[in-house]
Amino acid sequence: MGKNIDAIKILIVLNLLFFAGTYFLGFRDEMFQLFALYFPQNQNFNYWQYVSNMFMHGGYAHIFMNMYGLWAFGSPLEQMWGKKRFLFFYFMAGIGASLIYTLVNYIQFQEIFNDLIQLGLTSPEIQKILESGEYNSQLNQEYSEEKLEYFYRLFHTPAVGASGAVYGILVAFGCSFPNAKLALIFFPVPIAAKYFIPLLIAIDLFSGVTGFSLFGGGIAHFAHVGGALIGFLLMLYWRRKYKNSAPYDPDSSGPMI
Repeated sequence: MGKNIDAIKILIVLNLLFFAGTYFLGFRDEMFQLFALYFPQNQNFNYWQYVSNMFMHGGYAHIFMNMYGLWAFGSPLEQMWGKKRFLFFYFMAGIGASLIYTLVNYIQFQEIFNDLIQLGLTSPEIQKILESGEYNSQLNQEYSEEKLEYFYRLFHTPAVGASGAVYGILVAFGCSFPNAKLALIFFPVPIAAKYFIPLLIAIDLFSGVTGFSLFGGGIAHFAHVGGALIGFLLMLYWRRKYKNSAPYDPDSSGPMI
């Protein structure tokens, strides 16, 4: 009988293959166009992107942090749940994160679209702005340039990464091992998971609402929050359905992230 390969190892290998195809084999534009998650009204949008974007990443640091988080926090969960249940949870959190991210973007997009209609622009004129990124100076006087640029980015900038699924894993880890001690690499003070993980999610929510990011730009904060929310709802459902819990030593140390 062959050795049963862990789900996490399979996921990491798939992510690395997608990364290699994007950055080492010369298919970057094609990979992003096919597999990154675009705004639904963008011509590059396809429904499979709600899954495929989870295997795409924006650079070395991005894939390293996500794969480390998947391995560090997902490994005890897979051991506790088994491969099939772990994969179900992972993909539900990731797909849910993508859907919530798209919903938030659509609401923000529609708000700006309606503002432009109120200013007297027609739908074809707005579409022209979205296609070219150009608008006349009079519109710039009547409407915020920052919002117009954001409107353009919402339409054109694709989302990539397994972060939403990993945030779901983080929540599941916190629910299963609330007293595990976690610490950031640049702030190595151990904090119990039951405090650390909600704080991390709260920072993402704050950044998503205010637009002020503590960790730099280009982060899909609402995808993180969405993955965490789906992870929490799944854990809540499973906790009611399955009464058993895994043994855990509350004094053992958790992973550094």
